[in-house]
Amino acid sequence: MVPKYEVADILKEYWSELQQKSNLNSWQLRTLNAIKRCRTASLGGHIDGCTNCGQLVVSYNSCRNRNCPKCQGQKREQWIQAREEELLPVPYFHVVFTIPDTLNRFCLFKGKVLYDILFKTAWSVINSFGHDKKWLGAQTGMIAILHTWGQTLNLHPHLHCLVPGGGLTNDGRWTMSKSKNKYLFSVKAMSKVFRARFIEELKIKIPDLLTQDLINELYNKEWVVYAKRPFGSVHSVIEYLGRYTHKVAISNHRLQDISAGKVSFSYKDYKEQGKKKTMTLDATEFVRRFSMHILPRALVRIRHYGFLSNASKKDTIPLIRSSLPEKKVKKKKGPKPEFFNPRKCPCCGKETLEKLISVDHRGPPIENQKERAADLLKMVV
Repeated sequence: MVPKYEVADILKEYWSELQQKSNLNSWQLRTLNAIKRCRTASLGGHIDGCTNCGQLVVSYNSCRNRNCPKCQGQKREQWIQAREEELLPVPYFHVVFTIPDTLNRFCLFKGKVLYDILFKTAWSVINSFGHDKKWLGAQTGMIAILHTWGQTLNLHPHLHCLVPGGGLTNDGRWTMSKSKNKYLFSVKAMSKVFRARFIEELKIKIPDLLTQDLINELYNKEWVVYAKRPFGSVHSVIEYLGRYTHKVAISNHRLQDISAGKVSFSYKDYKEQGKKKTMTLDATEFVRRFSMHILPRALVRIRHYGFLSNASKKDTIPLIRSSLPEKKVKKKKGPKPEFFNPRKCPCCGKETLEKLISVDHRGPPIENQKERAADLLKMVV
């Protein structure tokens, strides 16, 4: 279903005002400009022709920006399918690491530093608890996904992590969690270790910005580490995490109205059991909140650790499977998602589209070249 409104529509309408009056930095403006131009003539495009039915298809280029609401759907499905191929026949836990809102102001201007510390500290906690013989006594793995927003676009940095309920011993054997998969590790213990290690990293990375009062305040807060019991199926947790891998702060489908200088959008109020509500903001405030979640340049948002790291999993996953009782991971029921096929004709459905004309942003207007494309298609056929 095509959404009625898009984030790009808001940016187009208020672009001049955003450039002149907003406090957005150059990286945020550059990103917003790409989203504004996505799939429009300003990025150029191409005309394809079907050699079977003669249909002409005009397509505008995508911005391919990871913050764009229109460019992430296929990447998400591809990520989910790739993770499905790596599944082990073991329980998986969903663990969430959240930093307190006291640190939000640092995330706004020291985002890369804070987010790198968040990844590093979360894995440090999981890794050390995994090697501790009290809990597991083995090398475990983790997939971590950074998520920075709440339902109302407020800043709420946290990591969603997928952790197998077991690990690989030094002699290459798989050992299960000693809790018999009722839980992963002690959440209270992990929270205290997470807080202490994160603050120590802050002292190293941003010593000039830390005061003793701030350090005391951080130690006095309860830091949240949340671990769900294993999902009903491994596929469930993969799909759940898949919602976050290539998702942006707000989808176009949540936008309800963008008139009179206001933006209205739907959100779920989790303080009221996920009740669906509507929030209305000034357009410039909406863009400001959206911009808080534009990730710093070159920050890696999805990271793999332990035996699930990109460097290790080609060797470790077959080794783990060979050490487990023969038990195949059940294939997910239903058809696999169909990815976009650039050669598939929307008219006849056959893979017979051929690119006839490509046009960059300098023109001439692509819509004016259909007649030329039709003549080229006759020559191809």
